[in-house]
Amino acid sequence: MKKIFALLLALVMVFSLVACASKTETPATETKTEETATETTTEEKTEEPAAEEEKAEEPAAEEGKVYNVAYLVNGNLGDKSFFDSAEAGLAQLKADGRIDYVTIEMGGTDEDQPTWLSTLYDVSEDGGYDLIVCGTYQMPDYLKEVATQYPDQLYAIFDDTTYVGENQNVVNLSYRQNDMGYLIGVYAACMTVDTNVANINEDAVVGFVGGVDSPVINDFLYGFIQGAQATNADIKVDTRYVNSYTDTATAKELALSMINDKGCDIVWGVAGLSGNGAAEAALESGKAWFIGVDSDQELTLDAETAAITLTSGLKNIGQSLVWFFDEWDAGNGHFGENILLGINEGGVGIVTDKNFAKVAPQGVQDKVNEAIKAVSEGTIQVGTAIGDETGAAETLRESVRP
Repeated sequence: MKKIFALLLALVMVFSLVACASKTETPATETKTEETATETTTEEKTEEPAAEEEKAEEPAAEEGKVYNVAYLVNGNLGDKSFFDSAEAGLAQLKADGRIDYVTIEMGGTDEDQPTWLSTLYDVSEDGGYDLIVCGTYQMPDYLKEVATQYPDQLYAIFDDTTYVGENQNVVNLSYRQNDMGYLIGVYAACMTVDTNVANINEDAVVGFVGGVDSPVINDFLYGFIQGAQATNADIKVDTRYVNSYTDTATAKELALSMINDKGCDIVWGVAGLSGNGAAEAALESGKAWFIGVDSDQELTLDAETAAITLTSGLKNIGQSLVWFFDEWDAGNGHFGENILLGINEGGVGIVTDKNFAKVAPQGVQDKVNEAIKAVSEGTIQVGTAIGDETGAAETLRESVRP
């Protein structure tokens, strides 16, 4: 009897537990359904079909996104070329409602350089920027240090390829400035022997004022000499370096020496703000022309200086930033990559209206247009100083000095 009674008691307890469990489960399910939509959504995401729906909705969620951008200038705006070009591109993106941005001018002197690293750290620590933009050969060491410390922050650096691929949160934008230099070389070599044009003398000598003796600046120069020699094998190119992108006085002094001592009647300034000093020299001499760089400097210089600016070689920093945001919006951020932009991508070019069209004879214009076509189609392959370990660019530079 005891055994029978124990068995009956056990069965009663089992039925009681089952009944309790049933009563507990129903309210719990109802609570999750009724509490919040967030909890219900979270449960659905764990199921495979719902996960697929979430992926499909991601592009739509990004449509209309307004990025918050910080632009760090290791110099100052007002150079009327390089930094201003980037600023113009960002301003266009803002006007189109695609970004909000802040520009931080860090200064370009030796005394300013210690602030470049601290500023990079500050804006990265802020955490409020979708993208931090900087540029030039002077910034990669600082950027590599900071980007390594902040792997979740995204960065873009233009006009440098030093550490491509070493940080997956950095995209490099670089340019075929050698191709642009070739076009300017063809044009300058044609113009410097046309004595029917004002300020042109009989000597086939042109000048190149570079910011610093660096691979990027020498890439401009290398293309420039190749284009000039393709037009006139006997041409001479006087090359000087300012060793600064902000020293207009030294650039002016160098350019005046080229003009007065070497007979240069066309001077190409490839030196950021310093290059404007070369433009001043051409104007002051009364016997030379200036060629601008990076942006259309005929539009940015004062009226008198613009009047003696034949053309400009375009390194379209601003347009390249617009192109990058187009790619990013399409899901192609290119982080961890180098993007090399040439004529076909709108990365580089030459101004072919205004003074170019008014001053240059039609035959010269035709030769430049032929060169544009040949370079863009690959018929002409322009050598580059970037990554050149043979010293070919330096050898060519020295061989054509007047």
